[in-house]
Amino acid sequence: MAEKHKKSNIWIVIVSIIIIFAISIPLIKNNKIQNTTLQNIKLPPDFKIDIFASDLGKGFNLPGPNKGARFMEFYKDVLFVSIPSSSMIVALHDKNKDGKVDEIIKVIDNLNRPHGIAFKDNYMYVANENSLIKTKLNDDLTADKSTIEHVNDLPKGGHWTRTIRIKDNELYISIGSSCNVCIENDERRASIMKCNLDNGKCDIYAKGIRNAVGFVFHPETNEMYATENSRDLLGEDLPPDEINIVKEGKNYGWPICYGKNIHDGDFDKNVYIRNPCMEPFEEPSFIDLQAHSAPLGLAFYFGKNFPEEYKGDLFVAYHGSWNRKIPTGYRVVRIDIETKQVHDFATGWLTPENKVLGRPVDIIFDKEGIMYVSDDNAGVIYRVWYEK
Repeated sequence: MAEKHKKSNIWIVIVSIIIIFAISIPLIKNNKIQNTTLQNIKLPPDFKIDIFASDLGKGFNLPGPNKGARFMEFYKDVLFVSIPSSSMIVALHDKNKDGKVDEIIKVIDNLNRPHGIAFKDNYMYVANENSLIKTKLNDDLTADKSTIEHVNDLPKGGHWTRTIRIKDNELYISIGSSCNVCIENDERRASIMKCNLDNGKCDIYAKGIRNAVGFVFHPETNEMYATENSRDLLGEDLPPDEINIVKEGKNYGWPICYGKNIHDGDFDKNVYIRNPCMEPFEEPSFIDLQAHSAPLGLAFYFGKNFPEEYKGDLFVAYHGSWNRKIPTGYRVVRIDIETKQVHDFATGWLTPENKVLGRPVDIIFDKEGIMYVSDDNAGVIYRVWYEK
């Protein structure tokens, strides 16, 4: 009997070793991939980068939908992030403030491609593909499901991301087009809408914006700056992707115009006496960017960590091309909005051999001025800081 018991214990040990080995292999592989990515990323002198959080949803390589870690927002010094592929919002808690996540809290799940997140008082607003919801947060940062309110229905299909911001008791939401290029039947498509938080009434704030995945308010001027992903199938370098200063009541041209009031004659075959894209009919882009870079999230820097010369610059995440023979994007750039000059800030997610190591999505700064960048391909959040 003792011999039998001894053999049983040996088998338990063997099985345990196999299980530990099976669990360790993916972790070792993930760590190796992440270290390779970090080593490949190039930053200006004295800037550092590390992984703040990892294993946040499953991304996909080119081509196809990327739905891992997407848009971020701070609430009570805790970073919240949407993970569309897992249908949830999570909170990333760095309790000991060492630049690494200590706890990942599942805030709410069973959502439909959640993307934008915003907070007001103790309530969290989440933009699903087809709806806008509101829920109160418990002290442990989980959603109080008994308080979930359905605020608005949203059109679904096509460009599915819905990004939201709250300013002065108004909620702004971007809704991309249903197609590459077409005349929309639903006026909410290819627009940014403004919704009153008291009565839920929504109106078109600005239109003709094919897909403003990211938008942000300037901290000093209060102007709205938005990225725009322009149409495909006009070639390698047309039309330019854009940065727009979005003003209420204005039309930014899509589907018949792009960039600096350029008429899209490939789509719009009508004959005009004058250029239909000229002001006051359409608004020109503020800055033209490399076509197919796919600019998504953006953020202004007014913190205390980066050097003084970065103050007031606009940082933009280029998700990267999926439809270009020579890939472009896969980086973070900084833009001097006075000169409109675009400078590389963080590069290396695309190797010289055109291997994709990651796809930047959103950018946010904490109150200390530390940058956080989400990557839906690798499923990670990077932390970037300056250290002389």
